Amino acid sequence: MKRHEAREQAFVLIFERSINHDTTEQIIDAAGLSGDIIIDDFAEKIAVGVEENEDALNAQIEKNIRGWKMNRLSKVALALLKLSIFEMMFEKDIPVSVSINEAIDLAKKYGGADDAPFVNGVLGSVAKELGEKDTHEKDH
Repeated sequence: MKRHEAREQAFVLIFERSINHDTTEQIIDAAGLSGDIIIDDFAEKIAVGVEENEDALNAQIEKNIRGWKMNRLSKVALALLKLSIFEMMFEKDIPVSVSINEAIDLAKKYGGADDAPFVNGVLGSVAKELGEKDTHEKDH
């Protein structure tokens, strides 16, 4: 499975968790019961990582959605923000631009008309903030 497809699968897992509130492992187990769905290792790693780091991810989103409330975001946008911000914060081998571009592509595919530009703007702010943090850490 290509990285793009695995990332899309991770998005679906994160999105589904936001709907039914099962754990990622429960969702993966249920998918496996049908026998025809195989969850990619990268997708599982990302989806589980998002679940385990939800508080930190939500804090980043809250800080960067200026004028919005978390409960007003579409579930698609929220799932994509969590996925992409997780990659930016914890997957150092993935370029930030790739995480942002993939999230925008998925927002265009699954979201409403406003989701892609919104996701792009929030992720741009997060990337700038995380980049500044990295720069300051190197200065000390």
